[in-house]
Parts: sequence; structure tokens; C-alpha cells
Amino acid sequence: MRVRRPGPRRPGSGADRAGAGPALRRLSDYTWRLLVVSVAGYLVLTVLGQFHLITLAAFLALVITSVVRPVVDLADRVVPRPLAVLIGLAVAILLPAGLLALIGENVADDVSRVAGQFQGGLDRLEKLLEGAPFRLDPTAFDDLQHKISDFASDHRSTLISTVVSGAHRAFEVVTGGALALFMSVFFLHSGERMWRWTAAQLPPAAADHLDRGGRAAWRTFAGYTRGIFVVAGGNAIMVGIALFFLGVPLALPLTVLEFLASFVPLVGSPVAMLVASLVALAAKGPVTAIVVLLLIVVIGQIEGHLLHPLVMSRAVSLHPVVVAVAVLAGSIAAGVIGAVVAVPAVSVVWSVYTELRRPVG
Repeated sequence: MRVRRPGPRRPGSGADRAGAGPALRRLSDYTWRLLVVSVAGYLVLTVLGQFHLITLAAFLALVITSVVRPVVDLADRVVPRPLAVLIGLAVAILLPAGLLALIGENVADDVSRVAGQFQGGLDRLEKLLEGAPFRLDPTAFDDLQHKISDFASDHRSTLISTVVSGAHRAFEVVTGGALALFMSVFFLHSGERMWRWTAAQLPPAAADHLDRGGRAAWRTFAGYTRGIFVVAGGNAIMVGIALFFLGVPLALPLTVLEFLASFVPLVGSPVAMLVASLVALAAKGPVTAIVVLLLIVVIGQIEGHLLHPLVMSRAVSLHPVVVAVAVLAGSIAAGVIGAVVAVPAVSVVWSVYTELRRPVG
């Protein structure tokens, strides 16, 4: 009886297909899970976008809570909790209000001097562009002024509607701020009890996951918020000192601009410094403007290699590429607000994912 010997396996045979089966099944499992998570995330973002005013108010309330809570907890040691909340919120409101009043007084006192400096700086800039190597036509500036005037006259109705829209936005901002302040009072006074009550409404297993994930999210969010305040304050102090010694006008408003811009990672601080350099160019000349531009590099190095590692390393462990992509995606989706919210949102999601993957016990 003749016995057939098994020949070499051909590609695509049953054995290869059987070996590839588990890999394909595993890939398909990850694919549909990723698809479900993506759809769920899209639906959540769509719902939040429909109620953007409430969403932003809740986000601002969480920011206020994370920043003010250390003050409230400290005051709670000597006074009742409601009074401690009142003290913390009073500090949070009076400090920015006093700073804005100081800025307004500073600008009002220097408005005539600054206007003269700006006019002289513009004249110097015009003469510089008319000389070598630019050789700009002297009538170009006059033509530009005429075009701006004609544009304003031709689009007067559009400008008026923009102002009206801005007034509507201002009303929304006031409404959202009041709602955020109202929510932050309860978060500061009884946030822990509110969270325990929410977790208790779920089955024990789900409640445990919710509690672990929520506490990890809060630790990351609070750490990021407090850290970014420290980083922004450090940047603002350095910029304020430099602008003061350089004699750049409107140093205090520009310092506040730097503080606010630092809440947008990577791009906010350089943009604020570019504005400061333009002011320095118009008021003090090109040399001072170049010095201010050099501050972008210096402050960026100090922020990236000193402030962020010391302040933010415990709260946020994201690669700079992830931060850049998050800021860009957030700005595309929701403008400046999206750029501000993107990094803490990604940090919170990653911290929750890491916490829930960690074995208990």
C-alpha cells in the first residue's frame, strides 16, 4: 500500500488561515470597540455643544473649586464651612476685580503719553520702511488709511451687527459666570457629599469604578489647574519685570495678557509676547522690540525645562506631541475655548483610563 508523504504547506492553506484567525478576531474586537467609543464620544460632545453655556459654566465652576478649595479648607479649620466658602470666594472675586481696577487706572493715566509714543513710533516705522532696503512708497501708508476708512464706511452695518453680537456674547458671559459661581458654592461647601450620593445610586461594582475614575479625574484636573496657574503666574512675573525695565508702555496690561495667554499651552505665551513686541516696536523702536522677541525664547526655555517639570509633572504626564495635537484639535473644534480645555480634558481621560486598568488591592 502506497503512503503519501505530506508535502510543503502552501501560502493561504488551512493551517495559515487558522493561525491568522485569532489575530484577525483580536483586531476586529479592538476595531468595533474603538468604533463604539468614538461614536459615544461624538454623541457626548454633540450634547455638550448643544448646551455649551451650561458646559462652560460647569467647567469654570470646577476651575474655581480646584483653585479656591485649598483656601476654603484652610479657613475651615478655624471657622464654619459656610463662612470658609464665603471667604474663599471673596478672595477669588476681589483679587481679579482689584487687578482690573488697577489696570484701568494705569491705562487712564498713561493714555495721552502712550498715544504720543505710538504716533512717534509709527512715524519712525514709516521712515524705516521708506528707507533702504525696503524702499516702500511714501503714499502707501496714506492709501492704507484711506482703504481702512472706506472699508469702515462700506461695512458700517456689518460692524454694527458685530457690536450687537458682541453685546449678546457679553450677556452670555455674565450669565455663565453667575451660574458658575452658583455651582462653585455648592461644590466647595458639600462637593464630597454630592459625589458620594451620586456614586451610591449605582450598583456596587459600577459605583466602585465610578468612584475610582472620578477621584482620579479630579486629582488630575485639580493638579493641572493649580499647576497652570502657577506656570502662568511665573511667566507673567518674568514678562512684567522685563517690560518694566525696558520701559515698554502698558506693561501691566501686557503682563495680564501674558498670564491669560499662558493657559493655552505651547502657543499662548508666544502670541502674547508678539503683541508686546509690536507695542514695543511702535513705542520704543526696533531694538526694544527685538529684545522682547528674544524673551519668547528665554521664557519658553524656562517654562519648558523648569516650571513645567517642577509644577506639572505629577498632574499631567502627556508627551509634548500629544499636547500639541490636543491644542490644535481643540482650537479647530471650538476656537480659543477648545484650545484651553483640550489639554486638561485629554489628561483627565488618560488618568481615568490608567486608574481603571490598574488592579485593585
